[in-house]
Amino acid sequence: MEDKKAYQDSMEAKLSELGVKIDQLQVKAEKAGTDAKANLNQQINDLKTKRNATQQKLQELKSSGDEAWGSLQTGLKNAWDELSSAVEDATSKFK
Repeated sequence: MEDKKAYQDSMEAKLSELGVKIDQLQVKAEKAGTDAKANLNQQINDLKTKRNATQQKLQELKSSGDEAWGSLQTGLKNAWDELSSAVEDATSKFK
């Protein structure tokens, strides 16, 4: 099983990278037409909600004891997979 601290650091870096992608989508939304802007802003809000949920799971993992981190790691991985997929979908729609 992966070291808890290394896993936390890795997830923080990945969340930071996705934060940059979400910010880039926000810039595109500002330049988009009215309909596209509304749609993109809704997707960005959804992404931010998922990012916040993933960050919350990471915080739970950080505060967990060593014996509980395995089960929390699974929840964090699921939240990460959902967030990552949603960011990729949104990015591919608005290239």
